[in-house]
Amino acid sequence: MSMQTIKCPICKKQIQFEQLSDQPAFPFCSDRCKLIDLGRWINGDYKISRELNDDELDQVEELIEEKIREMGLEE
Repeated sequence: MSMQTIKCPICKKQIQFEQLSDQPAFPFCSDRCKLIDLGRWINGDYKISRELNDDELDQVEELIEEKIREMGLEE
């Protein structure tokens, strides 16, 4: 498998990885950048510019549930 390179959307640092599992904070370089992004959402700096349709809402819910399972936060 070949190395892939992306830029962290917050600090613009180059991130290299072979598999996504090698980069637990993906698409961010670190938990710090991940939290900065979350803070921007919470503060209202980011907005979804249109209503999501039912399929898109289902996809978002599935992603959230998957992350909850991965983090071991299931009830």
